[in-house]
Parts: sequence; structure tokens; C-alpha cells
Amino acid sequence: MPRGGAPLVTGVSPKEGPPGTRITIRGENLGKDPKDLNGLLICGVDCLLTAEWKSSSKIIARSGPGKGKGDVTVITKSGGVGSCTVGFKGYHVQIGPLQESAIWIDESQTVNVRRLHTQLPMFSKDDDDPLGISDEGIHAKYKEEELLELFPEGSGNLSLENFSAAWYLLENHHSTSFDDLRAGLAFMKRRASHRSEGPITFVKSNLSSTLDCLESLDAMYQQFCIDDLKGDAVNSYAVLLMQAKSCADGLFQEVLGRKDKADSTRNALSVLQRFKFLFYLPLNIDRNIKRGDYSLVINDYVRARSLFANTQVQVFKKVYNDVEGRINAFRTMLQTKLLELPTPLEEQKKLIRYLISLGCEGDPAWQCLVNQQKWLVGLLTKCKDSHIQEEANSLAEGDTNIVKSPVALAQGRGRDTNASTKTSSEQAGWKSGTPQKIVFVEELTNLMLDNIPDFWKLGQAYFSGSLFINTKETSDKHYKVDTSKHSQFKQMVTDLISLFSNLVRAAFLPESLENIAKETRDSFGKWPCPCSDIPGGWLPSSVRYIRFCVNSLSFLDLPGDSPLILQDLALDIRTNCMFTLLKQAIADVKQLHLKETWTVDTDDESGGTTQLPALFENIVNEAIQHLHEVVVQNKAGEPEIFAQRTIQKDATALCTQLLQAFSPCLHKLAFDPPEVTSKKNKGGKRVISPEDSSAPPPDEGVPPFDKRLIIILSNCNHTMVRVIPRLVENLNKHGYVEMEKALRVAKDTYEDLDDSLFEAYVEEKSNPIVGAIEQNVYKGGFQWKTCKKPTGVRNYIKDMIMKIIEVHAEVFAVSPVFVTRVTQKVIEAVSEELTRLIQCVTEHGPYSPIQARLELLALQETVNMYLTPHASSCYKDALDDLPVLKPEHKKLQEELLNKFKSQMKFQLMCFYGDNILRSSSEA
Repeated sequence: MPRGGAPLVTGVSPKEGPPGTRITIRGENLGKDPKDLNGLLICGVDCLLTAEWKSSSKIIARSGPGKGKGDVTVITKSGGVGSCTVGFKGYHVQIGPLQESAIWIDESQTVNVRRLHTQLPMFSKDDDDPLGISDEGIHAKYKEEELLELFPEGSGNLSLENFSAAWYLLENHHSTSFDDLRAGLAFMKRRASHRSEGPITFVKSNLSSTLDCLESLDAMYQQFCIDDLKGDAVNSYAVLLMQAKSCADGLFQEVLGRKDKADSTRNALSVLQRFKFLFYLPLNIDRNIKRGDYSLVINDYVRARSLFANTQVQVFKKVYNDVEGRINAFRTMLQTKLLELPTPLEEQKKLIRYLISLGCEGDPAWQCLVNQQKWLVGLLTKCKDSHIQEEANSLAEGDTNIVKSPVALAQGRGRDTNASTKTSSEQAGWKSGTPQKIVFVEELTNLMLDNIPDFWKLGQAYFSGSLFINTKETSDKHYKVDTSKHSQFKQMVTDLISLFSNLVRAAFLPESLENIAKETRDSFGKWPCPCSDIPGGWLPSSVRYIRFCVNSLSFLDLPGDSPLILQDLALDIRTNCMFTLLKQAIADVKQLHLKETWTVDTDDESGGTTQLPALFENIVNEAIQHLHEVVVQNKAGEPEIFAQRTIQKDATALCTQLLQAFSPCLHKLAFDPPEVTSKKNKGGKRVISPEDSSAPPPDEGVPPFDKRLIIILSNCNHTMVRVIPRLVENLNKHGYVEMEKALRVAKDTYEDLDDSLFEAYVEEKSNPIVGAIEQNVYKGGFQWKTCKKPTGVRNYIKDMIMKIIEVHAEVFAVSPVFVTRVTQKVIEAVSEELTRLIQCVTEHGPYSPIQARLELLALQETVNMYLTPHASSCYKDALDDLPVLKPEHKKLQEELLNKFKSQMKFQLMCFYGDNILRSSSEA
């Protein structure tokens, strides 16, 4: 661990220079001694070997081959990696071909001087401003680092082969206007023209002097030959020159040998440097494949193929063959990767383009499509097989569809009779108890939505040619779309859609596959549990999955019969769900008698009713609403479900049955209520179903027959008058047809039930009253012939009135609407019996007419509010059969009648206070 302070460089001198520049570094904590100095980085180059430690505040070193501005970092054992507040800028100086250098010079970037002179350049190396435009001193110049990022292979040096004009202009004239640049171009052209004409003009102007020189030289040679007496002076000079050359060669042979060796080495390095792309290509291919940069691999290969495919140089040929081997392995890897599924669509497109760019044999795009179609078929089949096996395993373990459907769970009306035996996991989780067919259709639709769009889009890209757009320039082999495969691809898509449809039909609508051969039908799946075992509440979930899948696939513009297959599937699933849920609702309504608690709730609108009419209405409305959301309501492009007459007719019949289903339930409760032994009293009987675990147990047993009749009569009336019209209105609002007909049929059904219940109740209540009249009239040996002078209304009339009041109170407590109707019928029965008894009297005594009239008038006055024409006629007939009273007898009758009214005023108030009730009932 470092124990001292971190090194800090605060000064560098000089601040810039070429490689090998002697640099003095000053700062703090630069090391305790030379051994403590562990590293020195100048512009990112390690310069520790040249470092000379002077003190803890001074180090002398030489810069390395770093280029650009960078940090000077000192690393010590005691202080670790340091920091700096200044930097050093390294740059490279152009070394001429005749200059000595202690480091290796890349001569590939050096201008050939002889070629430079022979080509007569437009400007020399010493030209500071070839455009003749002064440098803008007041504008900030681009930094060298920024220019290197823009032009990594360029340079602004006019003497280098990689000279970039854009670099030079940005570095020196980035703020110059376009007009000035155009003027500078004209200046450079004029200057080049003058330079090219200079030597020619010089020769022309000095042609005579040149000829004079040549003549003088020829004269000198002639004179030299004359003066050469021996005649071998020229040869001796040549020998001397050859000897001098040999001596020079001997002296410089070693130097020249070293030079030749250096030249050959330099040439080899130059070749390696110039063709390093090819020599590094195998390593770069492996490295880029590992990094996943396939585009760079292909671009490098295409470039190498264009340059070295037909080379005759053995070294290049050997390296290129190695490249070809690696590319073959790379091509095989891409083909394997393309056939591995699942793969994202864009990745598949990239792999296909890569293979095409590499000149892969065959048609990789079509091979990918065929392989993906086979893979999808296997995927759908595997999904079907796995869920069939799961259902078979559940069936073997006895774990069938015992959980409540989501609709039943939401409504609190599940039909599971073993609710108390369910495990907590089945009750808690949605998926834990979901029927396998529902899970199957969810997974199947997800597979279709995840794969079919990509499969279709890949096929579209193949036949539109977009897969080959980016490969025409990089591949020697130009691929053409095989249009003959277009129909084959359409058939592949249609086969996938048909398979999906048949798999769903085999699970939910096996009867729709009866026209298919048995072997083919069995290949779509033989489910262990019949479709009828699926709780109706789960079917809307399957409809949602199917409709969403069909709607999503419809945007792909699928070919052929595929859209029609999907539309037929969605319509059949919707229809099946609607019929199943309606039938399930009918079954639920028919079982409502098991939920009766006989608790009467009274309100001003409905009178007294139990919970059954509300439960009936809730069941129907929830079924309607649920069907509207997932079945009846049409989405874009879907056919109207009621457009077909057969579906319309069946739906209307089921809706009519649903509206009528409550009538048998009421009839059963009135005349044959379900009875079950109470847990508290095993000998008693109570109305509660063992299947109804959610219904609260009643406090009492089954009400008496007459009480049941009036309660059920009130329920029937409320259902007929209010519930049924509201339900029909709701059905009409949700698009169900011919509901007026269903309303008429339902009303007729409930009117027949109402008449039956009313007649039974009136008979039940009037029979005891009527049956006791005759016995009470002649009670105590009373005879009309020997009747004594009346002292008041006899008790049997009062008892009769009290019994009528009891009926009145019982009906009023349950449903005030029926008070008038029931009371009138009871009074009619009483009046008929009294008239019969009066008409049967053969002989009257002197006071019997008074007694008879008094009792008839007392009863008539009491129930006057409820007298019907028939009852009034009966009283009139009875009074007409009695003898006419004398005046004194009439007075006695009036007195006794007033006395009766005074005594019975409280009882009579029960009838006289019913004016409002009577008027509302008549209305």
C-alpha cells in the first residue's frame, strides 16, 4: 500500500517536441530515490527507461513516439499513480531522405524527391501559403486532436503523400470566405503555370550561349587529342578512374553492404507496412467474430478478395488461403445460427444479408423461411401435446375443473359443490385452477402473435428484394427473387393459420371438425375432458385471446384464405361462448330456489319481495354485460354476430328461455319447496341447499303454505311488472333482436303463474272463513223463525270481519299492491255464502228480518271500500229476499247499526284508511 503522498507534476520544460526531446519534469512527491520511481508516462507512452531521477521534485527524461497533447504521469512505489496540472505535446518532424535519424522513419510517407522534381510540383516544401491568402490571426484554430478525429489517415503537411486538402483548409483557412478561396485557387494555378514555363523560357532565352558552350567543349576535346602525343591519355585516365573506383569500393564495401541490408530490411518493412491489412486480416477476422462485429469481417473480406483473389505472389496467396478457410468456417457458423430458432426478425435479416455478402451457396433466405415454418408447426404441435398431457395427468389425479370460473368468482355464485374441500392454492391463484384448455389457447395465441408476424414480414422482405439491397455492392453473386416460390410461401402461411384454427377447434369445437378424416382430426388433438366440462365463465377468456389474436393478425394483410379462416374461427368461438353462457345463466336461474331465505324486504316501489328477483336480474344482466364485452360487441373487420339468421334465431330462443326460467323456480317454491334437514334440529325441515355454501342460513323453516303463496305472488308480480321489462330493455340496448316477442312470451308465462298463485292464495284464505259462516249463523240452536228481538250484531259477523282483517294485514305486510285484489275476492266469497244462507230460509219470525238485515248491512258497511259489482249484487239479492221492515223496525235497525259502528270503529279503520292504497292499486 502507498505510504507517501501521490506524485504531482506541476511543470514541464519544454512543453512540446518531437520524439527523443529531453524534458525536465518538476513537481512534488516525485519519489524518495531512483528505486522508488516505478513508472513515467508521457502522452501515454512509457518513458521509464530514459528517466533520470534527480530529486523528489525533479526528473529528466526523453519523450517517446507519442503524438498529440497528453498528460505527464509519475508512478512511485510510495505514492502510487500521480496526477499533473500541465501537459506535453508530442509531434513528428519530417525527416528528409538525406538526413540522419536515430529512430526508424516510415519512408512510405516521404515524398520521392526525384519523382517530385520530374513531376514539377506546383509548390515547394518551403511555400508557407500556396493559396496566397494571409492566415486569419484573430480566429481560433482547430486543435490537432480534433483534426485527427475528423481525418484519422490524413495530414496537413504539404510534403506528405497522405496530405489532406480538407485538413489544410480547416487548419489554416476555416474562416475564409468562398470568394477568397476561389481567388486563392486562381493564384495557385497561375503560380504553377509560371513554374512550369520557367525552365523552357530559360532555355529559349539562352539557346545561343548553350550552343557556344557545346562548341567550346568540342574544341577543347579536339585540342586535347592533338596535344596527346602518345594517344593513350584518355585510356590512362579511364584506368585511373577505375582504380579509384575499386579503391573506393574496397573502402566502402562494408558500409555499402550494411546499406544494402538496411535497404532490403527497409523494403521488407515497407511491404509489411503497405500490406499489413492482408497480413493482419486472419487475426482481425477472429477478433471481430468474437466481438460480434460481422459487418467489419465481411467488409474486410470483400476488400481482400477484390485485391488478392487472383494474386500470384506466394506469400499473399498463402495468407489469402488462410483467410478463405476462416471465412468458410464463419459462413458455416452464420448458417447454423440462422437456423437456430427463435431468433429476432432483424437478426435474421442481418444473418441473411451476411450470408449473401459472403457468396453463400443456395438461397439462405428461402432456407430460413422453410426452416421457420417447420419449426412453427412443431412448436404449435408441442404446445397442444403438452397441455393434453397435463389435462390427462390432472384427470388421473382426480383434479378436474373444480374451481370457480372468473365470472362466478366475481359474482359470488359459483356452482362448485365441493368449495369447502378446495386447497388454498386453488382459491388464491388465477392460474392454479384455470382449465387446461384455457391455458392452452392463451399460450397458443401468444405463440402465433410472437412468431407469425415476423415470419410473414421476413417473407415479404424476401419477395420485395429488400434483403438484397445492402448486399449488391459487397457480393459478386447477384441474387434474384424467385417469384415461383411466392405461391408456395402463401400456402405455407395458410397451412400455419389452418393448423392454429384446427387446434383451437379440436379443443373447444370438436364437432366442427366432423367433416375431416378421422386420422387427420385426431392429429389436432384428442382431449381427455369433453368441452362441456369447461365452466362457462372461463369461455370469455378464450374468446378474448382468440379475438385479440385474429385482430392483430388481420393487420398483416395475410394471403389467400387465411383471413377467412381466422374470421370463421373467431365467429364460431364467439357464438359457442354466447350460447354456452346463456345456457349456463338459464341453469343458474333454475337453481335460484335453492337460495331462497324467505326474508322479505319491503320498499315503496316494489312492496315486499325476497332476494330472488334481484338475484335473477343480476344473473341475466351480468350475462348480458359479459357477453357484450367479449362476444356481441364487434371490432373493426369482424362480422355482425346476429347477421346470420340461424344464430339470430337460436339467440332469441335462448333469451326467451332465460326470461322464462324464473317462473318454474317460483312455482316450485310456492307449491313444492325444497326441504332439507336442519343442522340444529335434525327432525325439522329448512329451505337451504347443501350446494349453496354462500347463502346465509335462514332463522326459521319453510313458511306456511298461505304465507309462501303471498310472498311468491309478490315476487312474481314484481318480476313481471318491473324486472322483465328492464331486462328486455337491456337486451335491446345490447343488440339482441326480436326481444318484443320474447317479452310477450315471458309476460304470458308470468301472468299464468300469477293467476295460479292468486287463485290458490284466495282459496287458501277464503275457505276457512266461508266454511265457518253457516256453522256460526246457527250456533246455539238459532232459528230464524223463533228469533228474538235483536240487541246487536251477532259475534259471527265480528269474527268474520276480524278474519278478513287478518287477511288484509297479512297481504298488506308483504305487498300492499295485492290488498284490494285479495280482499275483494274474499268478500265476494263471503257475500255469496251469506246470500245463499239467507235465500235458504223458508220461514221468518217477526224479528228475523231485522236481525238478518242488520248483519248484512253491518258487513256491507264495513267492507264497502272493497265491494265489487258481483258482491253488491249478492247483498242486494239477499236484502230483496227479506220481508219489508215496518217503520219502527227500521228505526231499531238504524240504532243497532250505529251501535255496531261505534263498537267496531277501531276495526273499521283498517278498511276506511285504505283510500290511498285502493286508488294506487286500481291505478
